Amino acid sequence: MQQSVLVALEGTASLDASARRRRMHRRHAKRRLTRVGAAAATVFVLALLATPERVPQALAPGLDMRGPFGLTRAMAVSSLPLKPTWRPAGEVLRRKASPAPLLPFSANPHDVAQRESLTRWHQVYTYSTRYRIKPDLARRVFDAAVVAGIEPELAFRLVRVESVFNAKATSPVGAVGLTQLMLGTAREFEPTVTHEQLLDPDVNLRIGFKYLRTLIREYDGNLKIALLVYNRGPSAVQSAISLGRDPTNGYESMVMRGYHGRGVLD
Repeated sequence: MQQSVLVALEGTASLDASARRRRMHRRHAKRRLTRVGAAAATVFVLALLATPERVPQALAPGLDMRGPFGLTRAMAVSSLPLKPTWRPAGEVLRRKASPAPLLPFSANPHDVAQRESLTRWHQVYTYSTRYRIKPDLARRVFDAAVVAGIEPELAFRLVRVESVFNAKATSPVGAVGLTQLMLGTAREFEPTVTHEQLLDPDVNLRIGFKYLRTLIREYDGNLKIALLVYNRGPSAVQSAISLGRDPTNGYESMVMRGYHGRGVLD
């Protein structure tokens, strides 16, 4: 009797597991279809922009293609070739973020400015999605990194490790803000800065990235040592090196895991 009950229970558990697998497969299929649909919509819109003659005449009157940057359909189409240009579907569907597709605008300064603005905001929203932060904060980090000459990818990684994008973060030793600056270190770059000002995201990012750029230049592009000095301080790192010890504490690995850039833009 007990053996029959056990067999029945095992059969029920097997059916439940099969049902869960089927539900999981259905969910994954829906997600794939959603991604494919989004990619197809992107390609379709780019094709319409690049080939105005394909837009049905019935839809032409009153068609408003003005976007968030003030780019109208007429402005975009006037400088685009008739042959559509877009990335292959494999690249569109690739999960890893890629640079914004550059639309072939003319050399007109106004068109160049619009293209640069579109590329910048594409990158900002990509970082916003990847690190799950608000677009405004992603814009602040991105712009501060570019001004300081730091690669945005490295800048976002450093802020994530230092403060988890919390502008009010304060460490037990007194480091504050997004880049976890000590007041003494910040005053080496801006002597009049105060503790309260370091809690401002723009001020903190500006000084923090300037400090990191200085360290990368000081250590001849050795990004690993520059990050260790940023985290531990120059005295601790130099002391370990002079004693023949490895100054590594794991910080640089957390920041650079999967990163292969030089750290600087120039």
